[in-house]
Amino acid sequence: MSKPKATKKNIHYGAVRSAEELGRLVRAHRKSRQLTLEIVSGLGNLSPRFLSEFERGKETAEIGKALKALQTLGLEVIIQPRGGSGRNPAPSTFKDEEGTNE
Repeated sequence: MSKPKATKKNIHYGAVRSAEELGRLVRAHRKSRQLTLEIVSGLGNLSPRFLSEFERGKETAEIGKALKALQTLGLEVIIQPRGGSGRNPAPSTFKDEEGTNE
C-alpha cells in the first residue's frame, strides 16, 4: 500500500521543537512541490547527501546550510516566544538592550 502524497493541505506548518520535526516538515514541503533532492541540491548549491540528512533530522546539520535549504524551498524561520502569536519586528527594526539596531 503506498503512502498518501504530501500536499500543502495536509502539511502542518508551525512550531518545530526538534531536528527530526523540522526535517519531516521540510521533506513534506519539498515533496508537495514535486521537487527531488537533486533539483533542490542544484537550486541551492547544496549536496543531495546534506539535504537527505537534514530531512532525516540529523542533529548536527550546519545551521547555515539548513537556512539555505529552507530559503531555496521558499520557507523561513520566525523566532518568537513560545505561545506567542503574530510576527515580531523585522530584523532591521529590532532594537537590542541598548536600543541600537542589531
